[in-house]
Amino acid sequence: MMGQLFEDILIGEQITTPARTITETDVVQFAQLTGDFNPLHTDHVYARHSSFKAPIAHGLLGLGIATGLVARLGIFDEATTAFLAIENWSFKHPIFFGDTIHVQITVLNKRDTKDGKHGIVYRQLNVINHRDELVQTGVFVAMIKKRI
Repeated sequence: MMGQLFEDILIGEQITTPARTITETDVVQFAQLTGDFNPLHTDHVYARHSSFKAPIAHGLLGLGIATGLVARLGIFDEATTAFLAIENWSFKHPIFFGDTIHVQITVLNKRDTKDGKHGIVYRQLNVINHRDELVQTGVFVAMIKKRI
């Protein structure tokens, strides 16, 4: 199934992804994959004495899971030619083990490319937890196929 083509994307369009609960296993696997064993993420005793009072997920794990939640929509499959940038990404609140997150997407802008075969789309991604807190936010920039 072809995803949403450039001409079909509307500025101001809003989409919400499915949700996913972040587990301790997710964090351990991410630490093993990246080699980032910071005790703030992997040591319950250490984390208990931190300002968060409990272990938290790696910020980049949250970002990675957010991209997976966006991918689950299927509307960007095959139509996205290239992922170009992440702009102004910020980590607003920690993601704790057991938090359930989803992504709210808003199309901010779009423009044609010089070749006329593609367009560039700017999407605001807001990662929200089950307490309705904004935990991460930023803009994804992607090159999208045109109908031509």
